Amino acid sequence: MKRYSAFAIAREAFRQHSGWQHAWASPEPCERYDVVIVGAGGHGLATAYYLGKRFGITNVAIIEKGWLGGGNTGRNTTIIRSNYLQDPSAAIYEKSRALYETLSQDLNYNIMFSPRGVMMLAQTEHEKRGYLRTERANALQGVKTRFIQPAEVKRLVPIINIDGPRYPVLGALWQERAGTARHDAVAWGYARACSDMGMHVIEQCAVTGVESANGKVSAVNTTKGRIGCAKLGIVVAGHSGALADMAGFRLPVESVALQALVSEPIKPCMDVVVMANTVHGYMSQSDKGEMVIGGGADGFNNYTQRGSWHHIEETVRALVETFPMISRLKMLRQWGGIVDMTGDRSPILSKTPLEGCFINCGWGTGGFKATPGSGWAMAELIAKGHSPLTDAFSLTRFREGHFIDESVAAGVAH
Repeated sequence: MKRYSAFAIAREAFRQHSGWQHAWASPEPCERYDVVIVGAGGHGLATAYYLGKRFGITNVAIIEKGWLGGGNTGRNTTIIRSNYLQDPSAAIYEKSRALYETLSQDLNYNIMFSPRGVMMLAQTEHEKRGYLRTERANALQGVKTRFIQPAEVKRLVPIINIDGPRYPVLGALWQERAGTARHDAVAWGYARACSDMGMHVIEQCAVTGVESANGKVSAVNTTKGRIGCAKLGIVVAGHSGALADMAGFRLPVESVALQALVSEPIKPCMDVVVMANTVHGYMSQSDKGEMVIGGGADGFNNYTQRGSWHHIEETVRALVETFPMISRLKMLRQWGGIVDMTGDRSPILSKTPLEGCFINCGWGTGGFKATPGSGWAMAELIAKGHSPLTDAFSLTRFREGHFIDESVAAGVAH
């Protein structure tokens, strides 16, 4: 793999850019691999990458029913933060945030990580008390965050209306080193690095069944034939329940659509990410000038990647109250992704009843920010059978009642 650099760009400019290689290979599947990862989104590719980088396991196939990064990885609003209340959540999200800091250098691929800061508005007294509690928990967890007053909110975001008609801004939970990254570039960078290690990234290859022998996974059946494996990782976001059913077990998840939109581009006016959980809207400005807007998940189970119009109306109405200047903007485009929700709104990273089969799912609306940390933890779980970052996120917690209730802690699981 040729390294990307300023010198490489200059060299190729003189060669009419004829020397660039494909970022990753597109091989046909082999008969058998040590590990098969189902799902070539950010989490699946990150898992494969850290299997190779940390444990030297490179006989790996990452199979994807569509195109690489075509699921939720390319359908989110790119927010990265780690200021969660519960200790297990803060640990894995902070690991992920820290990995994002140097990911461009690690992958030799510019993921456009921007630690611009994320603020979560407190717009009710109850929410303010909750964020003050989170601030203290984060201090104990080693996560740098602080509660700021309305005047500082206004200083950081001049376009905000802190005296809203329904919900005035009473302060905000502010994480300075949080931010955003280019979601597509994260997937592309991981895929390029995996391919360079000799792993097979196999697109347009849907799984149709999972085979087992004596209670242990042995192969997956796909539209490109049978692929044998010693270990299987299922990392397919909203379709986790369907894959688990093929493997012979059930998951406590439900799938719903989560949607977002971007406005037409405007001049720079906002250089932080703002989340308003009371009215359930969040917004940032992209490098191209678009206002990136997201809201809540649909209130009914579905597998559509479109979403419902009433959610867009509710989200935009709430954000116009908080940011009056955006009221005249036109919507440029809108999209949706399929997210899988657990009862406690925390993920599942776990062994399964089928030996050799591992599951990574249930990230709900906050999966992108966890991509590197999730991959790091799942690689360790698959390679060693244990990871301290995944212990609390086992499937057994639902049977034992050890919930990690971030929906109550944060008011939203973004």
